[in-house]
Amino acid sequence: MKFDLIIKNGLVILENGEQEVEIGIRKGKIAAIGKDLGEDAEIIDAKGLIVSPGMVDAHVHITEPGGGYRDEWEGYDTGTRACAKGGVTTIIEMPLNQVPATINGQSINEKFKAGEGKLSVDVASYGGLVPFNLDGGIQELDSNGVVAYKCFVATCGDRSIEGDFMNVDDYTLYEGMKQIAKTGKILSIHAENAEITDRLGEIAYKNGETSLRAYVDSRPVFTEVEPIRKIILFAKETGCRVHIVHVACEEGVDEVVKAQQEGVDITCETCTHYLYFYKEELDGIGPVVKCSPPIREQSRLEGMWNRVLHGDISFVTSDHSPCTPDLKDKDNAFEAWGGIAGVQNNIDVLFDEGVQKRNMSLAQFAAIIATNPARRFNLAAKGSITVGKDADFVFIKKDAPYELQAEDLAYRHKISPYVGRKIGAQVVKTFLRGVEIYDKEKGIADKKVGLFIS
Repeated sequence: MKFDLIIKNGLVILENGEQEVEIGIRKGKIAAIGKDLGEDAEIIDAKGLIVSPGMVDAHVHITEPGGGYRDEWEGYDTGTRACAKGGVTTIIEMPLNQVPATINGQSINEKFKAGEGKLSVDVASYGGLVPFNLDGGIQELDSNGVVAYKCFVATCGDRSIEGDFMNVDDYTLYEGMKQIAKTGKILSIHAENAEITDRLGEIAYKNGETSLRAYVDSRPVFTEVEPIRKIILFAKETGCRVHIVHVACEEGVDEVVKAQQEGVDITCETCTHYLYFYKEELDGIGPVVKCSPPIREQSRLEGMWNRVLHGDISFVTSDHSPCTPDLKDKDNAFEAWGGIAGVQNNIDVLFDEGVQKRNMSLAQFAAIIATNPARRFNLAAKGSITVGKDADFVFIKKDAPYELQAEDLAYRHKISPYVGRKIGAQVVKTFLRGVEIYDKEKGIADKKVGLFIS
């Protein structure tokens, strides 16, 4: 067989473990995996590098269109360029913070139009479940190719902005789950008790609290666990497949595992920042590290890692949710935007913290960044180095520490809590369907080869 490209000399992460094999690529697909595939093709030498499937980041916010309200937030160009630099080859984009939010056929097509010609990586789409799209919006999103749905039981959105996202009430959750169950797709849910966290936050603010420590304390662990239990009950009642996004506590993961054992079709994810930062250091970093659910105590960090290593947490995401710098530049943590810019530093941080520091196998590393999210959301061409799948790869240089600088970031706004951190591995190259979209020496490719996928 004639190949367009052959990757040689790397340690390749296959689904059954790593091997020193060659990868033959033809027409953007993996055409062969083996030894001595020949020389009659462009040769990519991966000597000394780990060749992993490109990351499928199942939780990314791109704020385009901005609707005149958020036009200066992260757009498709910078957001997907940062993905390419970080080894992320596919994202599943959340249905907010765009204006309008992605809640029906018209809004998803506005989103597609906004991204035309701007994608450095492939983009799959979430549709939203909100109180005002129960009359046909869910079905329109299904017919327009969303891979899953998303809702909040925590408070979200800006009610002064027409078309902004909105959290669900119990009836909307119940009725929406019944409708989504008929599509066969997954409903992903932000699980925090809105009434309790909102009120505790108001009380802390009125009492003059300003710290991130106080912000974390206003969103205690049980306010994550309680809605997860309710979601499980609703899933049993409606038959809806569900996924809990960005779980930040062991107790929440344990509820998901218990429900799985009872036959509920449920999974959960955590985020890179919940496996890296901890409450006691947050005020030293500042509001750039504020998120919801909050980053919890250092004493809980290894408990979360144990659940990743045990397989209880299906995959890890970035929940990349940047804003403009002025919304983070607050003296009072309660007034700052809650969201972390992190999509560029999933792979290097996770490889360092998981593989290099905690002896995670390479096969499990590939599973939590790529294989598991691709399977869960039915992205059949993505997620593993397997013949027939898209030729999406990231080359990783192990034991290669560097200190992240703001100027290294490809984001529209060069802010991230990882700036100034020493990270022990590096992304060297990224390929999307056989096309090199990032090289450490040459930088991010200008050619836009990413596609919207369904």
